[in-house]
Amino acid sequence: MYIYNMSKNRIIFILCCVVFFCGKTNGIAQNKASLKQENLIQPNYLKAGDTVAIVAPSGILKNKTDEVDQAIALLKSWNLNVIVGDHVFKQDNHFAGTDEERCEDFQNAMDNPKISAIWCARGGYGTVRILDKLDYTKFKLKPKWIIGYSDITALHNQVHNQGFESLHAIMCVSLTKDLDDIKESLSTFKSAIFGDSISYTLEGSAYNRTGTSFGQLVGGNLTMLHTMLGSNTSIDTSEKILFIEEIGEYKYHIDRMLQSLKRAGYFKNCKGVIVGDMTKMRKNTTLWGKPFEQLVIDALSDYDFPIAFNMHAGHEKDNRALILGRRVELVVEKDASTIVFEN
Repeated sequence: MYIYNMSKNRIIFILCCVVFFCGKTNGIAQNKASLKQENLIQPNYLKAGDTVAIVAPSGILKNKTDEVDQAIALLKSWNLNVIVGDHVFKQDNHFAGTDEERCEDFQNAMDNPKISAIWCARGGYGTVRILDKLDYTKFKLKPKWIIGYSDITALHNQVHNQGFESLHAIMCVSLTKDLDDIKESLSTFKSAIFGDSISYTLEGSAYNRTGTSFGQLVGGNLTMLHTMLGSNTSIDTSEKILFIEEIGEYKYHIDRMLQSLKRAGYFKNCKGVIVGDMTKMRKNTTLWGKPFEQLVIDALSDYDFPIAFNMHAGHEKDNRALILGRRVELVVEKDASTIVFEN
């Protein structure tokens, strides 16, 4: 009788443990799911008298002093103060100074509590070489907007994974002598950093995959997103809307990158894709045979989320600002698509 009672008690104990730990595991899973849905931390919008730092975390700024001077003048015309990194015009072969110098300028801007935004002077290549040297400890105490596109996608990924919004927008070298040539780029950039609401209506496309979705906007340059795979700066696209753009690639390179992202599970729980400019696409001796829009549709044929083409963002003069990490409503129809950012 004693042995029987002990066995019964053990069974009851084990069953209680199973219920407890299963409940706890489900709770952890639910918490993780809810964390994915939390709003990222938004740096304070800029106001008159705030300070912007101009830095060069990537490619060399050879013969670009006029563009940087123009950027300084533009910011001052918006009643903003400007600090230029000590090493911006340094030259180390391909790069705007050594890795240590570029990292030092960026780190100083991140750590300075008087700086409200960090505007990258240009992209190119090199940002990935400083990512693992950056320390976000002081940045978290005083978050600031990190602004740029192309190679700066690497930083956008890292900032996103740290839990902060950032701004995909023009850089200093994007400025033209006649600013009317880039008026949409400038106006949306200014609206985004000063906190005015932004939304976009995109030209329709027969290739659009229709539907409506909501989620945080993430992404940037396709090559950089592909480069981040397997690292701690690869982004989780679950329940999010992905933006992609590219320059100077063959169609088969675009397909290869999309296939790699797909195999890595990038699109498994994605809520939608927004396709920006695919600029200066190169022609291979063996032609792909289909428009790049069809390439995208084919690569993502296993999924049913909406896909919108014709977003003016990327390596063209008309490069409109996107708040990465911000929730958006994406409505895609054949004749037009809309992107509305939450305030």
